[in-house]
Amino acid sequence: MAMSDLKSIADCMIGSGYAKECVQIYDMIRKSIINEGIYKLGIEKVSSSKIKKMEWDVLNLKIKDWLEAMKISMRTLFTGERILCDFVFSSSDSIRESCFSEITREGAVLLFEFPEVVAKVKKSSPERIFRLLGMYTAISDNWPEIETIFSFESISAVRSQALNSMARLSESVRLLLLDFESMIQKDSSKTIVPGGGIHPLTIYSMNYLTALAHYGNILTDIISDWPPPAISSLPEISFYSPVSNESPAAPISDRISRLILVLLCKLDSKAKYYKDVAVSYLFLANNLQYVLSRIHKSNLHSLLSKEWITKHEVKVNRLATSYERFAWGNVLASLPANPTAPMKPAEAKECFRKFSISFEDAYWKQISCVVPNSMLRDQIKVSIGRKLVAVYQNFFDSHKSTIGDEKSITLFVRFYPEDVGNYLSDLFIRTLTSSGGSSPSSSS
Repeated sequence: MAMSDLKSIADCMIGSGYAKECVQIYDMIRKSIINEGIYKLGIEKVSSSKIKKMEWDVLNLKIKDWLEAMKISMRTLFTGERILCDFVFSSSDSIRESCFSEITREGAVLLFEFPEVVAKVKKSSPERIFRLLGMYTAISDNWPEIETIFSFESISAVRSQALNSMARLSESVRLLLLDFESMIQKDSSKTIVPGGGIHPLTIYSMNYLTALAHYGNILTDIISDWPPPAISSLPEISFYSPVSNESPAAPISDRISRLILVLLCKLDSKAKYYKDVAVSYLFLANNLQYVLSRIHKSNLHSLLSKEWITKHEVKVNRLATSYERFAWGNVLASLPANPTAPMKPAEAKECFRKFSISFEDAYWKQISCVVPNSMLRDQIKVSIGRKLVAVYQNFFDSHKSTIGDEKSITLFVRFYPEDVGNYLSDLFIRTLTSSGGSSPSSSS
């Protein structure tokens, strides 16, 4: 039956004094259609106790069904019903309001109360926050349509339910963010990542944060009126001190930077498990570089200030410099401050001996280290090479003749400058299963 036919019948019945009967029949038929549509979309009354008993996989599927039902309901079911009701009862504002309210109230409230019920129940799955954000997004994105479709005062309960669900979702998201922060702080794993590589906690945390960044606009709404985090509750590690409050950041930026700060502080404590101080600095450099790489490749870069990112890029360089100092400082110290200054043969021989011992010792300590990021790896290699190879080249050129003829050079000089460069180029690229390559002591 066409809309115009329904309107003609309604106008005729109302005009003939059968308005009550018309409304009753219309409400009964249309309400059954709406309720059936809601049911077919998988929306049903569900209690908090039932949600609590559900396995996460089951609840996850129900949330997916709800998100799809939300799209269809707002795009066709309720929108179409409002258009139809407004057209059929265009001659009477009171009748079209009462009809639409009676027909859709129950189904709409049922649809919009599901997120509130889910948000009230605590589930331990880390994926839960993303489903909650997805439901919040669905309501938020459709809010203008919700206000328009359910604009009648007699159906304000639907708008109220949608707002209540958003409020409850906001509260749960905030609690889950606090749980995530607490999870990082309470991580007690003492596992040492071989070679100073990327810690599993860093990977997990950045996966979590980059996924959160997809909901940047929604998180901004949720966090906007949340009190700023207390700096005093963080470990006192000045190296990772937060950006100055001279230029207050947006609440979302404060929250994200705080979570990263908590992660970095935890990594700092884990770095202390390394016996080699140099590797502990490399571990921190690798992990901070990984954090920054994930930031640059995700929406996180738009949620954090350029100042914050720049300061932490500088910190990576400082950590890398500290690694170089502790790992290769003794090798440099084995060479004279002025590598071209005149020397007696015995002194030159002793310098070559000390250099060979310290270089081989440093090499074997550092050969198992890894630097996954190619830019950081090249940066460290170039820096070490520039400092070490250049000084040793000058020393070698100035004093190889001091120790005697070619035979004497072979006896006392274990490494030529090009050998040192070759061995340095072999650093930071080995995997845990690699065979290990040749020893520096085998150099001719």
